[in-house]
Amino acid sequence: MKINAYILKRKIKAGISRIPYYICGVLPMKKNKIVFSAFEGGGYCCNPKYIAEELINREKKTNNFVKYDMYWLVNDMSKDFPPQIKKKKNNLWNRAYHLSTAGIWIDNARKNYGTRKRKQQHYILTWHGPVGFKPVGRLRGKLFSRIAEIVSVADAKNVDVLLSNSDWCSNIWKNAFWNEPVKKTGSPRCDVLFNSREEKRNIIRKKYNLSSDAKIVMCAPTFRGGSQSKQRKVFADIGTIDFGRLKCALEKKFGGTWVVFVRLHPQLALRGISYENTKDGIIDVTAVDDMYELLAAMDAFVSDYSSAAFDASYMRIPVFLYVDDLDDYVADRGKLTWNIDEIPFPMSKNNEELENNIKEFDKESYLDKLEKTFDKMKLLEDGKAAGRVADIVDKWIQEEEYS
Repeated sequence: MKINAYILKRKIKAGISRIPYYICGVLPMKKNKIVFSAFEGGGYCCNPKYIAEELINREKKTNNFVKYDMYWLVNDMSKDFPPQIKKKKNNLWNRAYHLSTAGIWIDNARKNYGTRKRKQQHYILTWHGPVGFKPVGRLRGKLFSRIAEIVSVADAKNVDVLLSNSDWCSNIWKNAFWNEPVKKTGSPRCDVLFNSREEKRNIIRKKYNLSSDAKIVMCAPTFRGGSQSKQRKVFADIGTIDFGRLKCALEKKFGGTWVVFVRLHPQLALRGISYENTKDGIIDVTAVDDMYELLAAMDAFVSDYSSAAFDASYMRIPVFLYVDDLDDYVADRGKLTWNIDEIPFPMSKNNEELENNIKEFDKESYLDKLEKTFDKMKLLEDGKAAGRVADIVDKWIQEEEYS
């Protein structure tokens, strides 16, 4: 009864939310107006950011005949954006007005329940984790709540293009989502990992006052909980990972001086949760909007079930998984999308196993396993993804009339 009452409440709220969309729906649309959003009002980050960067670069070219009118819906108006992007407070009336008058929407997550799309508009859903471990949508079975399904189905009906970076990913979307048209483009957010590594390495080391030859490992978890009923264990203030021990293990294996970047999931950052720096050589980078500016500068990566583990591996750097709550996570979230023995990264359930996996790391064997995995997935990640998406945007804008 409580669940049904909650669903009814959400449906009523969504119905009320549509009223501003109907009001704004009589206003003229601009087909070159693009409205971006990420993580339900987050900052300048993820796939939408790198698509925007590509469009900005194209507009700067003197021979580019397509002009863009770009907006970003954001919760925190103090966030920094390029001057070419107009930031707007992420509230109902701003969403209704700007989404209703835009020709194109670009987002990395589901739109608010109650969002109304006009027939002549286009919507690119980039999603925020192509190749990962955690099940999404229908793959979660009974663990996927009824209201989450209702919201997802409503949003799926509006999607014109859902991005994919591999045949593996396209097949997952087919089984997990609701028939959104899938386009294999690669992940725009991963372009920086191919195109700007040396530049980002220098920038990040200067920013954090590190020596030019310092080596950095990033520890970044995924978000816990489908039901949100489980207490977070990994990488939080009660985390079991020993960052000092990790640092020492990396220095013994690979040499040099290592620094640990700790980055909690954006959902935790929105809740004001951060990792308190307690030792030299351990830096909290949770507040940085764009993880991929950091990731491009990394020498190794540690996570649990985050799709960023695969993203990091495209740079062919060592990736280690630390999963001290695997059984609890599967019980709460659902069966992983990979069989354990097919995962190309060394897995640890405690600090001793993590230390040993680092000690026994064999680069040649690791790279061979990666290449075989990428080949089997028919992966498309080559640093040109944002360009492919921008071509779609340009095509829509250049259409003489709305269909």
